[in-house]
Amino acid sequence: MYSSEEQRSLVQTTKMYLTKDSPQKNQALEDQVIDLRKLIEFHEYRYYILNSPLISDYEYDQLFKQLEHIEADHPHLLRPDSPTQRVSDDLTSDFPSVAHLTPMLSLANSYNAEDLKDWDEQLKRLWNIPEHVDIEYAVEPKFDGGSIALVFEDDMLTRGATRGNGTLGEEMTNNARVIRSIPLRAAFSDVGLFRVELRGEVVIRKDNFEKINQQRAKDGLSLFANARNTATGGLRMKDPKEVAKRGMEAFVYTLGFAQDKDGTEAINQFKTHYESLDLLHNLGFKVPLDGTERKLCNNISTVIEFCESWEKRREAYPYEVDGMVVKVNDRVLQERAGYTAHHPRWAMAYKFKAKQATSKLLQVTYQVGKVGSITPVAKVEPVQLAGVTVSSVSLHNEDFITSKDLRIGDTVLVERAGDVIPYIVKAMDDVRDGSEEPIVFPVNCPINDTDNPVELVREGGEAAWRCSSCVCGVQDLQKVIFHVSKSAMDIEGLGKSIVERFYDLGLLRNISDVYQLDYDQIRTLEGFGEKSVENLKLSIDKAKHNPIHRLLHSLSIHHLGKKVSKLLSAELDHVLDLAEWSLDDFTCIKDVGPVVAEKVILYFSKPEHIAMLKKMESLGVNLTQTEDDRPKAQVTDGPFVGKTILFTGSLQTMSRKEAQAKAEAAGAKNISAVSSNLNILVVGEKAGSKLRKAETLGTVHIMTEEAFLALL
Repeated sequence: MYSSEEQRSLVQTTKMYLTKDSPQKNQALEDQVIDLRKLIEFHEYRYYILNSPLISDYEYDQLFKQLEHIEADHPHLLRPDSPTQRVSDDLTSDFPSVAHLTPMLSLANSYNAEDLKDWDEQLKRLWNIPEHVDIEYAVEPKFDGGSIALVFEDDMLTRGATRGNGTLGEEMTNNARVIRSIPLRAAFSDVGLFRVELRGEVVIRKDNFEKINQQRAKDGLSLFANARNTATGGLRMKDPKEVAKRGMEAFVYTLGFAQDKDGTEAINQFKTHYESLDLLHNLGFKVPLDGTERKLCNNISTVIEFCESWEKRREAYPYEVDGMVVKVNDRVLQERAGYTAHHPRWAMAYKFKAKQATSKLLQVTYQVGKVGSITPVAKVEPVQLAGVTVSSVSLHNEDFITSKDLRIGDTVLVERAGDVIPYIVKAMDDVRDGSEEPIVFPVNCPINDTDNPVELVREGGEAAWRCSSCVCGVQDLQKVIFHVSKSAMDIEGLGKSIVERFYDLGLLRNISDVYQLDYDQIRTLEGFGEKSVENLKLSIDKAKHNPIHRLLHSLSIHHLGKKVSKLLSAELDHVLDLAEWSLDDFTCIKDVGPVVAEKVILYFSKPEHIAMLKKMESLGVNLTQTEDDRPKAQVTDGPFVGKTILFTGSLQTMSRKEAQAKAEAAGAKNISAVSSNLNILVVGEKAGSKLRKAETLGTVHIMTEEAFLALL
């Protein structure tokens, strides 16, 4: 439908219209309207037909709002075929079209509390309700999947269809029948209903989506960009057996149409939206759970609180949600509000901050880690994701770049995984214009600023290229940063920025320098007073007495993590004893393998490392075994022995770390997530998604903090 050249042109025009000071906004309004209509139609085609969007939902909404505002301010420019006058179209010729019993419209969008308040005020003006009178709203998750309409007649599922253009949808009943959360029979006749049409959203659990992509990677297939596209594409597969393999589920979110045996409309027998959802739940449909996933709110302020609380916990929810849907609960008021051609006036989507957006890959820089690993970093055009401006994205290693075929100049889809870590999902290779350049991974260390190039090495089984013999000192800086970090020696007041500052000033060059800082010189630095210097000195003196398992971990020995550091320290009288150990001495310890053993042997074979450790000992750093290093007596009896345990919510009598230590001392194993492997969940105040998931599993022993302490 669109040539590659047309797509590239439309993408470029899109970016201009999404730019705050777009030159396009200086042209005639008629031309802007024409542009925006073309852009919206193109992106609807990419989203609904190809299931391969080139922009995020938020960016699409911005284009749509621009067109809406122009048409609202200049009604003579409004045309019946404008995208604002219809629902986006996902019809193709692959499936027969069927008419919905009532139109499936889109939703108006809001992005903040003020938008919701304005909408609440508009409804009150529409209904002549005084400002002090509250409206009751039903609020539920806005699932990010594929819309579906289900028709039941005489209690039997007779039809499933996609949303299509809102009036017509694509008939895909056989696919609907293999989605196990959709009942094939539901007792609507018990409440006097003969023919109903339900609206729902087909979704894929996050963990299931990951498994699908893992399998595709093994099969050499391209990865799916997100669960939404995977679900939407699954609905339109021609083989129901393949549909079943995707493990899709359907949440039903409204009863859109209802007739009794005589053909009389019966939807109004339900006075509220919430009442109809409760009916659907009782009939066996998957609906958002009352009180946790959905809520009845008596005013707009409560709505806003619920929406904002949901945005904070969206990542813990097992399904992708991109916002909340707020609906007037009273059906009479719904009818009084009516509809536009695009959306019902009585419903509003509260959209969460975007997790995905498109950007341009401008260049690749490189960082070096504490063991010399070279990490490529993509510099992209700044883009807003989940409320944060992202301009740098880790590319992990050369294999990552190769697997995604990334190139300088590519339009890329960027995501904030877990709303924290920026991640490049894929390159939009179908809009390349030929100017993009392959990313060539360096042969020599790209960080080295001396005249002595160091060739990068890649050990068998590792993905990273490493600078194995640093001559420029950058690795030493990274080692000091790690040495003082919380997970290593835990020296407060000596964070990354301070270490870098001291390094630039020549106060630090290696780990041992931490313990012989020139405090008199530090007192002269801006930002350091007598109190802060004294606190820093106390923190460093405290670190000198750390157990040796912390010291071993802090040395940045390749592959030597916390666990093996503890295993080794339990067998040592003095850290330097490791210089005399053979490979057999290491591997006879359970869970210590030859790979890490060889790295430790290599480290302690170098005279400069031995000299540094001896110097640290002369400066007061502990190198001998402490009580904390000695192995604890094994617990063989008690209610927690051999059990896996997890703590959630706010504990009142101890910290989470203290509780985990108590559990471990009692023979339990702490784990980090609720799964079929979890035996015990200890819940404090305001326990959230972990508690709900544990209740759903039905196999987890759930106990209070008090019960946990009593058993101890």
